[in-house]
Amino acid sequence: MDPVTVLLVLFGLALLLFATEWLPVDVTALLLLAALLALGLLPTREAFAGFGSDTVLTLAGLFILTQMLLRAGVIEWIGTALARRARNAAGMVRGMLGTVAGVSAFTSNTATTAVFLPLVTGLARRAGIAPSRVLLPLAYASILGGTVTVIGTSTNLVVSGALPGAGLAPLGFFELAWVGIPVAVVGLLYLFFVAPRLLPEREAELEASLRAYLADLTVAPGSPLAGQTLRESGLGRDHGLTVVAVRRGEETIYAPGPSFRIQELDTLAVEGPPERILAGKSTLGVFSKSEQKLQVEGTAPVRLVEAVVLPGSLLIGRTLREARFRERYGLSVLALHRRARTVERLGGLRVQVGDVLLIQGTPDRFGGLGDHLTVLGDLTGAQRDLRRAPLALGLFGGAVVLGGLGVLPLSVAVVIAVALALALRLVTPEEAYRSVEWPVIVLVACMLAFGTAFEDTGAARVLTGAISGVLEPLGPYGLLAALFAVTVALTQPMSNQAAALVMLPLAIGTAKALGYDPRPFVIGITIAASNSFITPLEPSCMLVYGPGRYRFLDFVRVGSGLTVVTFAVSLLVIPRVWPF
Repeated sequence: MDPVTVLLVLFGLALLLFATEWLPVDVTALLLLAALLALGLLPTREAFAGFGSDTVLTLAGLFILTQMLLRAGVIEWIGTALARRARNAAGMVRGMLGTVAGVSAFTSNTATTAVFLPLVTGLARRAGIAPSRVLLPLAYASILGGTVTVIGTSTNLVVSGALPGAGLAPLGFFELAWVGIPVAVVGLLYLFFVAPRLLPEREAELEASLRAYLADLTVAPGSPLAGQTLRESGLGRDHGLTVVAVRRGEETIYAPGPSFRIQELDTLAVEGPPERILAGKSTLGVFSKSEQKLQVEGTAPVRLVEAVVLPGSLLIGRTLREARFRERYGLSVLALHRRARTVERLGGLRVQVGDVLLIQGTPDRFGGLGDHLTVLGDLTGAQRDLRRAPLALGLFGGAVVLGGLGVLPLSVAVVIAVALALALRLVTPEEAYRSVEWPVIVLVACMLAFGTAFEDTGAARVLTGAISGVLEPLGPYGLLAALFAVTVALTQPMSNQAAALVMLPLAIGTAKALGYDPRPFVIGITIAASNSFITPLEPSCMLVYGPGRYRFLDFVRVGSGLTVVTFAVSLLVIPRVWPF
């Protein structure tokens, strides 16, 4: 069979599998690569070249640098600072969405949404706003921000890495900003003024990661909390923590009022999500006495887990001190979650069946929990060290500036930043490897090889020749609109990267066949591939789907208008910046 025919058949099968996801997209990409090798359509060297390409290395490095920012709590710090300055609920929501879009221009959309989700949910609850009114705009804002820089999404990087193979220059660091900023601004205006009329109002259910814990935190000498009233401290407003009791010497004050003044060495019984408790320990000058005592015994790496108390446990009916928990297990309990709200201090609570404990200790100690507790999940990655946030932010910013200004190739700047992050222990090697989204890496490397085969066999010329004959009467504006619309349609059921890599050779070949500059069509496809607003299949949308109690039609109703807006802005801006 003719190689062109074989490749077009493989292309059709891959498109079907990408759209239906009968197999994971990375598995489909690997099968496609294997078929190219088995049928002799691509030399071995060219087939595997994608795995060592600048694009793949840059992608992997950016995943690790994003994890570094998360580990240092940089994004939480930005969100908390913004919440502190918000004067009303509407201002809080709009400021938060603008911040999310700005952060997402330089970090992964999915990571940005994941980090802001509990923060936005907590702020919405305190402002009396149903989470369903803010979580979908949160996901959309992160997607909009990703269109501003070449590192805003992995899709942008994938397109940029594929362009040299087609004889085009890769995308400049801020090249997309000419259209990405107008799209983001108009999209945010849509989210501010139009989307609220379309969004449902449903009370969300707290997920496990948002469950409220009770913790005893002691105010250290020199803490910024000392001398402040509870109202002045902003513990609830800015840090998402509710003070339910205070122990001062031998006296316990229950449900202290907003005018209660905090003193050094007060032990505050605070209630809040584990992420906020952990962040508070890093920034507020407070400490857990149980944790402090445990740390004296060793400096080995520690894990942080959630564990539920089982029936028959020796802990039931006792306080943690009476049960000598730390001495018995060599672990410290930082906080406790109980379904029924309580105003008691953690140190005075008697453990009940079903209580969930937030436990910290070395990995070898958790095996001793035996039949008394069952580990529910590992929250080690939720720990933040905000003291290292400036260093992490400086390292990331340095890589972006050096790469963006062309002082160093972006891939080189990213690799250097990753090496420094590991050397300075801003992220551990284990966290670094876990943070890389390997399915995306495999998909990109395999599809780069497919793009090479598509060009080398002449399949691209055959297919684009047929397409150009149909689309030629539309003119350049019609061609741009058609390619944009097809890419938007493809990116709903399949991954953004796959949609972009499928459409890219077709767009470039068709533009060349019709005598147009391919650049504006490349930009259009890049923007369109991230335009996943109509269905909840985009990872950022999936993160908010459950917590917001959304339905499929909610995305269709709100996302359709946003798609039309980004489509219109793109068609107006792209031809003026990148003439046909």
